[in-house]
Amino acid sequence: MIRVLIVDDSAVVRKILTDQLRRISDIEVVGTAPDPYVARDKIVQLKPDVLTLDIEMPRMDGLTFLSKLMKFQPMPVIVVSSLTPAGSEAALHALELGAVDVISKPGEAYSIGDVAVQLVDRIRAAAHARLRQPTARQETAVRISHETLSSIRATHKILAIGASTGGTEAIRAVLQVLPATTPGTVIVQHMPEKFTAAFAQRLNEICAMEVREARGGEVLQPGLALVAPGNYHLVISRSGAQYIAQIKDGPRVHHQRPAADVLFNSVAKYAGVNAVGVLLTGMGADGAKGMLAMHEAGARTIAQDEASSVVFGMPKEAIKLGAADSVLPLNKIPAGILEALKASTHAPQRA
Repeated sequence: MIRVLIVDDSAVVRKILTDQLRRISDIEVVGTAPDPYVARDKIVQLKPDVLTLDIEMPRMDGLTFLSKLMKFQPMPVIVVSSLTPAGSEAALHALELGAVDVISKPGEAYSIGDVAVQLVDRIRAAAHARLRQPTARQETAVRISHETLSSIRATHKILAIGASTGGTEAIRAVLQVLPATTPGTVIVQHMPEKFTAAFAQRLNEICAMEVREARGGEVLQPGLALVAPGNYHLVISRSGAQYIAQIKDGPRVHHQRPAADVLFNSVAKYAGVNAVGVLLTGMGADGAKGMLAMHEAGARTIAQDEASSVVFGMPKEAIKLGAADSVLPLNKIPAGILEALKASTHAPQRA
């Protein structure tokens, strides 16, 4: 049984989340708290396994509380935040401070049912997460020199990355050291809409590549990384010798939209041997079958190892299917990507 404490200043939100979670047999809501001071006492008293945390609260904001919590009594925290620019920025900061995951509050974009399904999945993942020390932004991180890519016909290559729980920091760790000449990159991170735009902007500030949220219709070219927008799938297609990014609606896959499987399947179809696929930390099995399709199409594939994953779900499933050419710790993945990119390159046939 997973013991959960809900911290939110809204009595309505506390009741909604409690009512939804009490329907789940393996989750027990052991208590609720309207602010961090009450939460602090209930953590000591009730010893929850997972905490859900609002950001905007009276007396002490959620970020300050989270910072103190991760320093003195680390535990898995899922941030429940509003779909506003300020809420998105705060949620990303919370992930940097050590929160395991973030979901949106019920509202216009996400129904109570949608949020409940996502929250249940994330609570189950958080209960088994490996907690990390808060990761400060490494502005002085040593980037891999662009000379290491000089032999690659980068215009014919595609890098595809999928991640979920713990993925925002894992993606940052990978992209931050890749050079500006890295081939066109497409990324799926399980995250609500509006949060993905803030995530892309944050990456753009610290990466040599240009990083932005995909809008659809972009030509993938060296130095450009596109993040799938929340609530939309990201795929690639081909026009002549160019790869084109497309966003689309469609059913959720593994309860996710965007889904790594959807992206990886399109990369397998249109890029084949010219692609490199990377599956990072995350709950569930999204991306495993898509990575297998990439592998069978001749792409080079990399899965993050268990020891460095916050949640060893998605990479584990890909490894079980035989979809991963290599299994690497997070700090070895950038070099692994570059080695894979140095493999033989073939120009795509004109459509």
